[in-house]
Amino acid sequence: MMRFPSLLASLLALTLGTGQPALAQSSQFAPQITVNGQGITGFEISQRMELMRVLRAPGDLREVAENGLIEDRLRLDIAKRMGISLNTDAINEGMGEFAARANMKTEDLLKALAQEGIEPQTFRDFVSAGLLWRAVVREKFRGQINISEADVDRAMMPESELGKGTQVLLSEIIIPAPVGQEADAMALARRASAMTDPGAFAAMARDVSASQSKGRGGRLDWMPLENLPPALRPAILSLAPNQATQPMPLPNAVAVFMLRDINDGAKVKDAPQMLDYAALVLGPAGSETVAKEAVRIADRADRCKDLYGVAKDYPAEQLEMISAPQSEIAQDIAVQLASMDVNESRLMNRAGTETLVMLCNRQTILGEGAEAPSRDAVRERLLNQRLTGFADRFYTDQFEAAVITRQ
Repeated sequence: MMRFPSLLASLLALTLGTGQPALAQSSQFAPQITVNGQGITGFEISQRMELMRVLRAPGDLREVAENGLIEDRLRLDIAKRMGISLNTDAINEGMGEFAARANMKTEDLLKALAQEGIEPQTFRDFVSAGLLWRAVVREKFRGQINISEADVDRAMMPESELGKGTQVLLSEIIIPAPVGQEADAMALARRASAMTDPGAFAAMARDVSASQSKGRGGRLDWMPLENLPPALRPAILSLAPNQATQPMPLPNAVAVFMLRDINDGAKVKDAPQMLDYAALVLGPAGSETVAKEAVRIADRADRCKDLYGVAKDYPAEQLEMISAPQSEIAQDIAVQLASMDVNESRLMNRAGTETLVMLCNRQTILGEGAEAPSRDAVRERLLNQRLTGFADRFYTDQFEAAVITRQ
């Protein structure tokens, strides 16, 4: 069976899609799902499943295929209503770019897909739907976004020279420090800082920590050192295993980290990170209503763009989609983002207010061994990031208004 390199992450910009099949003589070609009156057949679903298998998509392949086809039917409908279409040359160019990511020519990729039972039209529609949606987004929103020279300057700013390739295994204790109780919180933090026994540190984390890791005794998984905020990296590198940092003040909290283990990689120039994350203010900390709402949202929001729909009844100012260099993110949020995976969410108590934080994307601005990107390249990347936020909100509104039926 033909195997490709892991392409899925680099291909996400080409969102999924297919066209209508020509045959309707059997149930295989009868619509199984309709989106605003446009049918999706069993044949299309099976073809998309095969394509997702080749691309090694995670999850239930049928669910992935159906959701992708529904999404593309809606996006194609939007493009039609806006009068946007693609010519043959644009589609062929897109297919060539896709194939080049696998170090292949279009003809060779089509032959390889045919060996897996995937029709050329399936691949063509998959690519063209993504290109068409990209055209829709740029047509609708590009004029609304201004990338300033200061934005580009911040995105190109180097952050650190420490520890590229180094992996660290940490435990954390985040102690709340509400107004009037700062001294008590600092006293607890100093006790934690003096500990050299991981078991005792874990027990204290379970008792006093406000972090979601408290149930695990504050233990975090292995993470790249560069995921940590720049100000925290030197303190971690100065520790021996089973030593803890000095107390680190955060907004309305104090943090202490214990190094459990370290795996040294090559000490080469570190790369700054650009983090995209969502912050949704839910309400007063300790409220039973807020706690239930946090569970509801966490259950329904699998991706950052889902928050637009889940939080549609909230005032607009309570949901922020933020793209910023790691060094400019508030320290308490940056500490949480350091150990989070993309699309993972956590609930944080910030100054007595519960805030749900979700990591949307983590991107290295300067790759190892690479030259700094040009200002034009950085400007284009920032533009694409902001376009994504506009597009997600727009798509969510359209999806909620769509008529989707299953046979």
